[in-house]
Formats: sequence, C-alpha cells, structure tokens
Amino acid sequence: MAECESCNNQEVTINKQVIEGLQETIRNLYLADDIPWVIGYSGGKDSTAALQLVWLSLESLSAKQLKKTVHIINTDTMVESPVVSKWAANSLEKMKAAAEKQGLPFEVHRLIPKIDNTYWVNLLGRGYPFPRKRFRWCTDRLKIRPVNDFIKECIAKHGEIILVLGTRKAESANRAKTMAYYEKLRVRELLSPNPTLANELVFSPLEDWNNNDVWVFLMQYKNPWGYDNNDLLTMYKGATADGECPMMVEKGLPSCGKSRFGCWVCTMVEQDKSMEAMIANDSEKEWMTPLLEFRNEIGDDEKDRERRDFRRMGGYLQGCNDRLNHGPYKKEVREQWLRKLLEMQVEIRQNGPEEFENLELVTIPELAEIRRIWVNEKHEFDDSLPRIYQEVIGEPFPDNSLYKTNAFGISEWELLQKVCSPDDNDGETKLFEMMYTLIDIESKSDIMNNRKGILNSIEKTIMQNFYTDETDAHHYYFDRTRRKRDLGGKYDERAFNTTHDENEEFSEDEE
Repeated sequence: MAECESCNNQEVTINKQVIEGLQETIRNLYLADDIPWVIGYSGGKDSTAALQLVWLSLESLSAKQLKKTVHIINTDTMVESPVVSKWAANSLEKMKAAAEKQGLPFEVHRLIPKIDNTYWVNLLGRGYPFPRKRFRWCTDRLKIRPVNDFIKECIAKHGEIILVLGTRKAESANRAKTMAYYEKLRVRELLSPNPTLANELVFSPLEDWNNNDVWVFLMQYKNPWGYDNNDLLTMYKGATADGECPMMVEKGLPSCGKSRFGCWVCTMVEQDKSMEAMIANDSEKEWMTPLLEFRNEIGDDEKDRERRDFRRMGGYLQGCNDRLNHGPYKKEVREQWLRKLLEMQVEIRQNGPEEFENLELVTIPELAEIRRIWVNEKHEFDDSLPRIYQEVIGEPFPDNSLYKTNAFGISEWELLQKVCSPDDNDGETKLFEMMYTLIDIESKSDIMNNRKGILNSIEKTIMQNFYTDETDAHHYYFDRTRRKRDLGGKYDERAFNTTHDENEEFSEDEE
C-alpha cells in the first residue's frame, strides 16, 4: 500500500486474528530459506514489539525447523540515556538466558562504535563542534557504522541477510513516504531492498501499526524473555511532560507512545523533553539533572562561536558574511568539559542510585584516545589528561599505552607559556601555540628516520600561526580574497555569501 491507513487514525487497528496472521507470515518467511535474520533492538516500544512478535512466532516451531540464527543487535552509542541504556543491557541479558532455556536460535550482540568514532573522542579529542542540523557527524559514527560493520560481516559469511526492523509508517510523514517508495522496489513479498547495502533485505512487520497498536500488543501479550512490558510503559510515561500515558487517545491528545529516547548529549533538538520530563516526574531521577545541564551547556549555540578556534580543523582560514568561520574547540574548553564530565561521573557513582555505582560516562579507552590526539596530533605536550583524571578521580590514570617521544612536560609548557605571553610580545596571541607546536615537531624528529617532511611541517605551522589575533586573520583573509576576486583570480565565493552557514562546511575531510 502506498500510504499507511492508520497514520492519522489513533484507533486500534489490530486484533487477535491480525496478530495470529502476522505470526504465521513470520513463520513462513523464516522457513522459506536459509538466510539469517538480524533484528534491531533499541529497548524502545517499537523494536520491543517487533522482536516480541518474532519471538512469539518462532516459539511454536520445532527444534528441527529452527534451523537458522536470528541475531538480535543493540547499538550502544556510549552516550545513551543511562536509564534506557541500563534497561536495554538488562533486557539483553534476559534475552540470552531465555533463548538458551527455550532452545530458540536467538544470538544477542551489543554493538559499540570504534574508539576513534565515539562522541567524546570527536568532541573532546578532536574538538568537533557539537552536532547540529548541517553538521550531523554523530549518527553515522555512533549508530550507522557499527550496524553496517556487523551486517557486512554477516553478508560476507552468508551471502545475504534479512534485517527485521520495528519501523512504522505512522511514525512520520517522511517515514511513510520512504517506506512506500522502497515497498515498490520489493524483490520478494514483504522484503524491501536496503538503499545503502547490497544483499540486505528489510522486513518491517509493524509497518502499518500506529502507536496504540504497539501498546495494545505489548500490554496484551506477555514479554517472552521475562521483562515486564508494564515497566516499559512506565518508563515512557515518565518521559511525558504531563506524566499521563493514555492507551486510547483522541486526536490531538498527548500520548507517551510518542516519547523518544536517545543520547543524553543530543543537540539535534533544542530541548531534551524526555529527560526533562523524567526528572520532573520522578524525584528518584533528579540525579540526572547535571547531565541535562551539561547537555544544554554543550549545545549553547550563542556561546559556541567564542569557544572555538578562528581557524578551521585543518588550520586554514575560511569565512562568509564578513566574518571567519570558526573551527574546533579550544584547548581550555576541551579540558574544562573533560573535567566536568569526570566530576559528574564521580557524583553519580557516589550519590546516584546503586545500580549506577559503576557508571562510565566516558570510558578509559576513550580517554586514552583523547590523550593520544591531544599529545600527538595537537602537539599539547603538557599532557593534561592524566593530571585532570587524577585530580578528579583521585587515582592515577590507569592507561600507560601512550609512548611519549620527548621529555618535555608541564614545567616546560608553563615556562614556554610565560615566555610567549601576549603582554610581552606585542599582543601576539598565537605565538605560544606556534612555539609549542614547533618544539614538539622537532623533538619527535630527533632521529634521521623521523625527519622526513619536517620542513613542510614547520612551514605549515608557521603559516597557521602568523596572525597576531583573530582580527589580524580576518583582515588578511578577506583582503586577500577580495583582491583575488577583483583581479579575476580563483577565490572562494562563499566568503561573500551572506546566507552561508559556517557549520555547513565543517567536515571530516578537514582532518
């Protein structure tokens, strides 16, 4: 069907016969071939309903018929809402135990992004600006790549896979339009092609359900792996501003079924209404208040420009609308946010609920990668991360994998900073950065084998830091670009584009 008939209809459209018919369809689809299934499970209502529907369908098959594996994958972005993350982790444990006990072919996998792709490594390590509409670097790195990597491994092993998702047309007009488009391209009944991965077919058993259909199913059918769906409803209820969660709602009335959970650091929305509601509705969740405040601080667009370097990630200048487009976060901002993140972790472990006494807001491998980037790529040889960690945590930083090639440390750093003070050097604000970078480049090239390209590195460093300050860099860039334009040379037309968004051009390739 081209459109979902229940998209604008909040009445329940399913009944026992519909459910039994779907289960029979699922069994027939499962038995039709040897292609393994992969089910995406987020812990939310839709993915729970889809997985529960498949689970209940396969329960009635014999051991001989259960011939192929059904992989249950959960993507942990490592910045999920702690409450939802804990819910999903506990649920996966129950699934694993229940599948083994019931003799069902489910295998549970919790996927995480590669260390160099995590949120904190990019924000605090590389200094990427917080994700926004025109620079949404988080979704691909944190969610899509881990799933695609897993699926590619399955495809390489089995030739193709069937991905089962809890997506529904009634979620949004865009979702309905997209699902209807791929419905026309189906190569087999009920199976749509994936637009990004070959040899992957998508099955969406809930595609025509609305919110109430999902909740009626979850309340009427007992969770087969031992979790209480009433607790899931309670969690959604707590994430709704008015604290109410009507199952049957009139058009226009609120429904907790529309609540959305995601990363607690998400800045793609102006407000995290779900977390705000959780805190407001439940005094036992007040411990999450610092997380919400920190998220709001990171996503403060008005203050963001002053927190960032006036040069782009690659060290070059770029401008539009008579101002320079700012790049990565400054050293002091990255360090301040790291300290605050660790302080929140300590506070929650000490004063939060017992189940979060070992909560990691940022992991040790992430911290080790951030340290490596600061010391090796940004040339910050004061090596501040272990010092910040010990001051906040009260213990030495446990990862000693970083090999430092020079003997310089905080003492030399502070001495150089004093010598290069703008007050004693005609206001030269970039002198200190130029000098510590040059010193670090030279110290890491102290043997002949490491000296290849050193002159290019030195020249590049000087060119990136020969501005007195941002005002000087601004005059240099726009005067130079204007001369190129007036003389008929090649120039960046975006410099004089008054509608250009400076964040639109901040991309990965600037690294």
